[in-house]
Amino acid sequence: MEKPSTLLVHFDKGSAAMASEIKADLEGSDVAAKVDAMKRAVMLLLNGETLPQLFITVVRYVLPSEDHTVQKLLLLYLEIIDKRDAAGRVLPEMILICQNLRNNLQHPNEYIRGVTLRFLCRLSEPEVLEPLVPSILENLEHRHHFIRRHALSAISAIYRLPHGDQLIPDAPELVERALASEQDASARRNAFAMLCACAQERAVAYLLSNADRVAEWPDLLQMAAVDLIRKVCRSTNRADKGRYIKIIISLLSSTSTAVVYECAGALVSLSSAPTAVRAAANTYCELLSSQSDNNVKLIVLDRLNELRTSHRDVMVDVVMDVLRSLTSPNLDVKKKVLDLVLDLLTPRNVEEVVLYLKKEVVKTQAGELEKGGEYRQMLVQAIHACAVEYPEVAGSVVHLLMDFLGDTNVASAVDVVLFVREIIETNPKLRVSMIQRLIDTFYQIRASRVCSCALWILGEYSLSLSEVESAISTIKQCLGDLPFYTVSEEGEATDSAKPTQQVVNSVTMSSRRPVVLADGTYATQSAATEAISTPSVALGSSLSTLNLRSLILSGDFFLAAVIACTLTKLVSRLDEVQPSKVEANKACTGALLIMTSMLQLGQSSYLPHPIDNDSYDRIVLCVRLLCNTGDDVRKIWLQSCRQSFAKMLAEKQFWETEEMKAKAQVSHAQPDDLIDFYHLKSRRGMSQLELEDEVQDDLKAATGGFTKDADDANRLNRILQLTGFSDPVYAEAYVTVHHYDIVLDVTVINRTKETLQNLCLELATMGDLKLVDRPQNYTLAPESSKQMHANIKVSSTETGVIFGNIVYETSNVMERSVIVLNDIHIDIMDYISPATCADVAFRNMWAEFEWENKVAVNTVIQNEKEFLDHIIKSTNMKCLTPPSALDGECGFLAANLYAKSVFGEDALVNISIEKQFDGKLSGYIRIRSKTQGIALSLGDKITLKQKGGS
Repeated sequence: MEKPSTLLVHFDKGSAAMASEIKADLEGSDVAAKVDAMKRAVMLLLNGETLPQLFITVVRYVLPSEDHTVQKLLLLYLEIIDKRDAAGRVLPEMILICQNLRNNLQHPNEYIRGVTLRFLCRLSEPEVLEPLVPSILENLEHRHHFIRRHALSAISAIYRLPHGDQLIPDAPELVERALASEQDASARRNAFAMLCACAQERAVAYLLSNADRVAEWPDLLQMAAVDLIRKVCRSTNRADKGRYIKIIISLLSSTSTAVVYECAGALVSLSSAPTAVRAAANTYCELLSSQSDNNVKLIVLDRLNELRTSHRDVMVDVVMDVLRSLTSPNLDVKKKVLDLVLDLLTPRNVEEVVLYLKKEVVKTQAGELEKGGEYRQMLVQAIHACAVEYPEVAGSVVHLLMDFLGDTNVASAVDVVLFVREIIETNPKLRVSMIQRLIDTFYQIRASRVCSCALWILGEYSLSLSEVESAISTIKQCLGDLPFYTVSEEGEATDSAKPTQQVVNSVTMSSRRPVVLADGTYATQSAATEAISTPSVALGSSLSTLNLRSLILSGDFFLAAVIACTLTKLVSRLDEVQPSKVEANKACTGALLIMTSMLQLGQSSYLPHPIDNDSYDRIVLCVRLLCNTGDDVRKIWLQSCRQSFAKMLAEKQFWETEEMKAKAQVSHAQPDDLIDFYHLKSRRGMSQLELEDEVQDDLKAATGGFTKDADDANRLNRILQLTGFSDPVYAEAYVTVHHYDIVLDVTVINRTKETLQNLCLELATMGDLKLVDRPQNYTLAPESSKQMHANIKVSSTETGVIFGNIVYETSNVMERSVIVLNDIHIDIMDYISPATCADVAFRNMWAEFEWENKVAVNTVIQNEKEFLDHIIKSTNMKCLTPPSALDGECGFLAANLYAKSVFGEDALVNISIEKQFDGKLSGYIRIRSKTQGIALSLGDKITLKQKGGS
């Protein structure tokens, strides 16, 4: 039978055969052999051996020993042996050791006294402790602090026993007297902790009487004082809360960072007064700048983020102090800092924040920072968010960021070009300068996706004659001479503008990989590597501008189609702004030549892969439009695209605003709740902080801040029946899932007329669940009940199962009875919550994650949108596809869903469904994640729920 143990030592060579050897060594006179024998005896006992014959040997040959090591091992031996018989009575031989313990408590050596007192802290037998009490109390006045410290611990442990107040009835008074005269920090802390646990009113009286000197206390005692204040202020009596807050404010200047951190947390939990919250925020910021440990920084940032949710107005004042933590080299710290700062932007501080971020972007150019590319990408995204919320600051940063369009970190360059695209639409005043800057820096761009977006911007926002002509000229310059290849006399195809070697390198280094499109379908995309061989000196610097040419020759025909569309838009606009028809026709002819050259390249054998059908159709469409332009077509190409983009931005802004409004909703007061009026309050003898705290408490009461959110009805829904009503023992469990912990509160009822002995709840787990502690054995009277608790640790997002049984004994039956319990299934929905991420981030994760679970659609629901809503509700995920993209009835639907787990894991889901002729839905739901557990568990959940049931 398992029992609680206060000692744990690893030993894997235990054997009962060693008992005789141990006995022989203990009876000998060799001290070293005795030490070794005692160690082996302790290890055997810890491994479940009883060794009953050894006790008398220990009493005869080990008790008299004067060796300190032997005495220490003797106390460990006495700590772990059984001191009671089967009936629960103390064994008579235990009385033999009382005299030895009393002698140790009066021993001239301080170490012997100290370790004996420490042993008594773990002794729970009143019959053994009672004769030792006078000797323990004498040690309270010993000259050495080591002994006084452990004497106080022993008194505290004895007083907290079930009948400890009978053993030492005046313990609180004695400890209070000792505390008043004590000088040692650890002894004072032990005494104060005893008063906090056993005589709280005495501890409070001592604290308030020394309120002015608390700042001078040692840090151990200060921590105990903060814990006491927390405990007292949680009670209903809040009369002296102002005095406690003053004590905590004085402790914020402590030299111990642990005390300062605890004080800041206690201050926020006790008071909502702006002065108190500001003091806590400043304390956290100081810890953020002074501590070098990244884990500490992350914890402090979490506390600041909690402050932001409830006290945003106060946190706005410390935003620059938080920003200074960007000096940390750790990317996780930087990300948390940027996320926190973006939530604290106001019209007053946005310029200062953007200026600081701008300086950080410049620092990344030096190349000294580790992972500078990733950091720059985070900074670009942060500046983008600032500029979207406060467009007036965009002008100060957009030109600097446009220098990074040619960044070697493609993700960072994509973020920059998306930022430019949004700002050029929302800030018309910056359009002219941004177009000119884009034309000047276009040749530096090396990434295909960045080129595509930049070309779209040039095609949509080049409005004046000079801009259109410059854009067309830049595109032609980046494409180089036509045709793209020539056939030599030997019949070999070579690039007309580059050496053969470079072309071969470009082609062999190209790669093709499947990508997920916006609608969730798969496509094959050709992507050229960014390593380009050095051009020959003879050709000079002309080839450094041929970025579009190198990408097209690597097989990127999607980019070729984008170039064709951009040229079509530019030539169409040139017809409107160019007075000379000759120049317009000349530009049109040049554009047609480029398009036909790209088509010719795509259909030749020069490249290993021919042009795809989509790109071919798109380029042919552009050729036809330039040959036969009309007003209706020109209007679609020159106006409708930009209008659609503006509509998309407006809708995005609308949904972000709606989400912010939903988050900002607060609970309101119930009818007939009491409201105190601030101006009618008595201010006599109250400091400004106390007055603010009273006002904040009144506001909380008025707005329902003190009301509990937990609903009893929801609690009842989480109760699981473990046994049947006809079983001798009825059991039910209430399951609480809190991040990494699962707590089982099990109620056990004895439904028989007999007393059940050694009733034990035995649990086992399957999956990534681990039982932390096993419930102990109980004796259950007839028709009585008992509450049991079990803690389970969770290590990953995976559906787990808890199963077990209840074992008990009765006086009539000698064998143990077993009742098998119903299984408890831990739902994956308790671990994941809806989250948002950018479309680019979703695509990147979809490409990276290796675990995919493909679930076929099988449902009775016949409406696509209704099925999507049902899956979202069942999986607790957020739909990233905007509502406008899901509108209308077209017979098919594709949407992306996203969620994050409490362990930081990402869950990606893509739904692609189509309505068949018979009205049924068909298609697939794909789940991707980094780990296998979440993909399988989410797939099982969807399979179970998708039919449309509850």
